Amino acid sequence: MSKRKRRSAQFKFEVALEAAKGTKTLNQLAGEYELHPSQISEWKHRLLDEGTIVFSTTTARQQREQEARQAELYEQIGRLKMDLEWLKKKSPNDIPTKRAMIELDHPQLSIRRQCKLIGLSRATFYYTPAQESELNLLLMRSIDKQYTKTPFYGWPRMTAFLHRQGYAINHKRVQRLMGKMGLQAIYPKRRTSVAAAGHKIYPYLLRNLAITRPNQVWSTDITYIPMLHGFMYLAAIIDWYSRYVIAWQLSNTLDGRFCLESLERALAQGQPDIFNTDQGTQFTALAFTSRLEGAGIRVSMDGRGRALDNIFVERLWRSVKYEDIYLHEYATVHELEKGLERYFEFYNDERLHQSLSYQVPAEVHFAGLTAGV
Repeated sequence: MSKRKRRSAQFKFEVALEAAKGTKTLNQLAGEYELHPSQISEWKHRLLDEGTIVFSTTTARQQREQEARQAELYEQIGRLKMDLEWLKKKSPNDIPTKRAMIELDHPQLSIRRQCKLIGLSRATFYYTPAQESELNLLLMRSIDKQYTKTPFYGWPRMTAFLHRQGYAINHKRVQRLMGKMGLQAIYPKRRTSVAAAGHKIYPYLLRNLAITRPNQVWSTDITYIPMLHGFMYLAAIIDWYSRYVIAWQLSNTLDGRFCLESLERALAQGQPDIFNTDQGTQFTALAFTSRLEGAGIRVSMDGRGRALDNIFVERLWRSVKYEDIYLHEYATVHELEKGLERYFEFYNDERLHQSLSYQVPAEVHFAGLTAGV
C-alpha cells in the first residue's frame, strides 16, 4: 500500500496562489504540480477565504523572525548571483521546454535548485503529469459544440450523439462531464436550476415587463470555454435593452468569486433597476445578492420551468463560441483573454444585430443613456 504524499504549507500556498492568479487552467496546473484539479481548487478556495488572517496583527515574535530572515538574505547574495547568471541563459516557456532546461550534471546547482529557479515542480520533471485525459478534453469540446447547436440535449441525447460520432462511452461519463461543464438541457421542466442550500428565494420580476431603456435590466450567466490544453469558465453581464456586454471575467474554477468580480466591474460603469440571474449557487451566494441589495438593485431570479428566462445571455454564448472560440482554439489563458478582449470590443462596437435594426449594441446603449430613455 503506497503512502499518501504530504505536502508542505509552502507548497500548498504556491499552488493556490498560481490558481488564484487565473493565468493557467486547472488542467495545466494539475500537470505541472502532479495534483488532482479538485485538490488545487480546494486550496485556492482556502487561500481566498482565509487570506485575510495573514494581515491581522504582527506579534513581537514575528518581528524577530523577520529580522533574522533579513540577516539571512545577506548571506544568500553570493549564491543568488550564481543562480541568476545561470537563469539568464534560460528562457522558460511550457513544461516540456522547462524539463529540457534541467542540467543533470551541473557542477553547482542541484536538480532541486534548478527546478525551483525555473518554477518547475521536481515531481513534474521526473514523472508523467497526471491530468484530465485527452479523450475527456476531446469529449468536452464535442459536447460543448453540440450543446451550443442543440441546448435542449440532455445527457441521454448527448450520449447517443457521441455514440454516432464513434465514441464508445457510457452515459455516466457524459453526465459527469456535462456536470463539470455546468451544462444541462434547456427546456421547460421541474427544477431547472440547482439552488444553493437555504438561499433566499427571490421572485421573477420580468414577467410581462416591457424593456424600454438601457440599465433597466441586466442579466448574467456562466459558460464553459474549451481550450487546446484544458478549459476555463467565462461569466458575463449583459444589458437586456441594448445587448451591450457591460463586463466579463474568466476563471479556472467554477466558484462565485469571479462572478462577484465581474459584478464589481459592471457596477463601476452604472447600475440597473433589476438584476436577473438563474438560481445557481454562484448567484444565490450571500456575497453576490447582498452586493446587489446594498446598491439598491432589485434581484430577480429565473423560476422553475422557465427555460428561456436568460435567453439573451444564451444567445451571447452562441455568438462568442461560433465567432471566436471555435475559430481560434486558444492554447493559453493569456491568448484566450486577449482574444476575448478583441471579440467583446467587436461585439459591442462593430457587430450589427438584427434585433437592434442592424445597429451595434454600443450605439443603442449610449444613445439611450444620453437621451434619457
